[in-house]
Amino acid sequence: VQLQASGGGLVQAGGSLRLSCAASGRGFSSYVMGWFRQAPGKEREFVAAISWSGSSTYYADSVKGRFTISRDNAKNTVYLQMNSLKPEDTAVYYCAAARRAYSGTQGAYDYWGQGTLVTVSS
Repeated sequence: VQLQASGGGLVQAGGSLRLSCAASGRGFSSYVMGWFRQAPGKEREFVAAISWSGSSTYYADSVKGRFTISRDNAKNTVYLQMNSLKPEDTAVYYCAAARRAYSGTQGAYDYWGQGTLVTVSS
């Protein structure tokens, strides 16, 4: 499967953005989907994940209550709605797909998109 993330940009603190990740190829609904991010000078970290059907989600503590992950299996797309953005949310955001695991561990993910940059100004 190939993943294409989009929707990044520059936003002021307190603002909102919605990221999208479109998947091509077969079997999108059979993949767990996740979002990760990498801030300048830092390691990539887990943000959110959603189960195959979308019935279950979980989040990193740093974004809980502000970010919402969702998916539309008919459109082969996963979303990340980001509200109340903070300067520390500035990072390149990556979507990823996992065939077997519902996990926040990077090693569990088999396919990665190219990333989209989110910059939050103070």
